[in-house]
Amino acid sequence: QVRLVESGGGLVQAGVSLRLSCAASEGTLSRYGVGWFRQAPGNERKFLAAISPLSDHIWNPNSGRFTVSRDNEKRIVYLIMENVKPEDTAVYYCGANFHTASWAPDLDDTYAYFGQGTQVTVSS
Repeated sequence: QVRLVESGGGLVQAGVSLRLSCAASEGTLSRYGVGWFRQAPGNERKFLAAISPLSDHIWNPNSGRFTVSRDNEKRIVYLIMENVKPEDTAVYYCGANFHTASWAPDLDDTYAYFGQGTQVTVSS
């Protein structure tokens, strides 16, 4: 079992870079694949990026502005967002699951654990 805590959100101006962190307050995060999602008001949770336990596989359809990485020694997975835009305003969640055949990184219902999320608000 792992307990996830997201941080790094807040109110920022458009155009800056922002680094979100996903840490494990309990459990060993290095055992899990980790994905990032976001959910804007009235919208479904949307997949952003995911990374395998050893960083040998990365799923990132938003590679133009978003980068996912992890530091297993620090037990943290990062999402770096560059040139943020008002439309990036949302609650950002990280999820974790064992890297097995049943895990589809882009599908949130294949994740066993999610954190509480961190709010990102981008002003124009």
